[in-house]
Amino acid sequence: MEDGKVAKEIFDDNYEVVSDWEAWSAEEEACVRRRLDWRLLPLLTVQYMLCFLDRANIGNARIQGMQEDLNLVGFRFNWALTVFYIPYLLVEIPSNVLLKRIGPKIYIPTLIVAFGIVSMGTSFVKSFQGLCVARAFLGLAEGGTMPGMAFFMSCFYKRSELLFRVGLLASAALLAGAFGGFLATGLSRIPEWGVGGSEVHTWRNIFFFEGFITVGFGTLGYFLMPESPQSCMFLSDRERWIAAERIRIEHKELTNEKTEPRHVKRAMLNINNGICCIGFFCTNITVQSFSLFLPTILKSLGWKATKAQLLTVPPYFVACCFSIYLARLSDRYRRRGLFILVCAVLTLTGYSILVSVDKANVKYVAVFFAASGAFPLGPAFLSWGLNNAAGPSIRAVTGAYIVSIGTCGAILATWTYVPSDAPKFTRGHSINLGGQIGVALMGILGIFYTRWENTLRDRGGRDSRLVGLAEEEAHKLGYRHPEFRYLE
Repeated sequence: MEDGKVAKEIFDDNYEVVSDWEAWSAEEEACVRRRLDWRLLPLLTVQYMLCFLDRANIGNARIQGMQEDLNLVGFRFNWALTVFYIPYLLVEIPSNVLLKRIGPKIYIPTLIVAFGIVSMGTSFVKSFQGLCVARAFLGLAEGGTMPGMAFFMSCFYKRSELLFRVGLLASAALLAGAFGGFLATGLSRIPEWGVGGSEVHTWRNIFFFEGFITVGFGTLGYFLMPESPQSCMFLSDRERWIAAERIRIEHKELTNEKTEPRHVKRAMLNINNGICCIGFFCTNITVQSFSLFLPTILKSLGWKATKAQLLTVPPYFVACCFSIYLARLSDRYRRRGLFILVCAVLTLTGYSILVSVDKANVKYVAVFFAASGAFPLGPAFLSWGLNNAAGPSIRAVTGAYIVSIGTCGAILATWTYVPSDAPKFTRGHSINLGGQIGVALMGILGIFYTRWENTLRDRGGRDSRLVGLAEEEAHKLGYRHPEFRYLE
């Protein structure tokens, strides 16, 4: 059903008809969307910014004395990074299944408080082994955050609205990268404090105070997050109905369905999801290695620790603005693959310069190209998968599935820049160059597949799926429904 056509029925949680209701206007829907934006987007953006900050601040801490204090010689720093992503990878799909059962109002704030506490605890580690344990627990707590937030947003926003909103989450990561340099510089200068034997100073202040802020915002999230469109108390009764009904109509789905093994199978066998998984994998190699090693790369170019910290800020800021702009364009034109190709070209340009040029200032300019192209790609692939995976349970698994495969790229990213390759880091830049070629190929493949599938459905080539099915059974087809159309 298209927007503005008559929507005759309102459904309760058991999908029984309970009353008639007039059609809603485009103005009413826009008002509902704005009210959702003002309540949800600032909260989720700040929460994810803190998530990314607590994950990536180890790179800032490294050049503020952590490497020497914890004796991170050889590949120890790389191992500490890798340990984070192992539980992070394993927990993502189970976490979204739990989110579906427990509900986002409790589950997402709980995750945020948990990784805030772990970050605070990291400030007290005394050895490489202790750092690895802390990073493993941080990965366990953070693993479900991004896929959980993406699924949560897909329950409130239509497909043409989603990338811009998920893009704002990516901008939060960029803001974390930008402010991370400022925060690390300021927090590391706080005078030593604490009890004897557990003094907190320099790099330890970074973990403690950033974790403390995270715990506070996670607690606040419990009181501000709605459970579902139907439970948004900041909307009127009619606005809540519009918020819920517009999602049910677009996705042709039953929003209270329980997650079953068939949903996991459907999510994993969706060809578009497979393309997005590989694309996210290649993207994450660049995004995570950039976030974790940028301070190290800049310091290797000859700048001292404080200046290197501050020089990380401008590339993140530029990439943040570009990510938001590109996400807006992608939603406006309802295209994903084309904008993925634009980003891949920018990132390929940046890493080509980093590999081939020796001048520090030119390399620094290349960092802007790399950041601006790389950071919009994660939300683009994730939104593409969520857009083309109808059915709430399938979308819940899809978000976690894409991010979990992408996390394998993050594990590879922790080994792209090793001490023996300093100061040129040619191998790391080359790996990222190869990853972005993979991104471009997945973008092209995704465009061709979605266009082919939509053309086939236009010709009636999938109508046989409806033969012998009752209306409720047809709804359960989700993205396989012949009337469903993929976004390109």
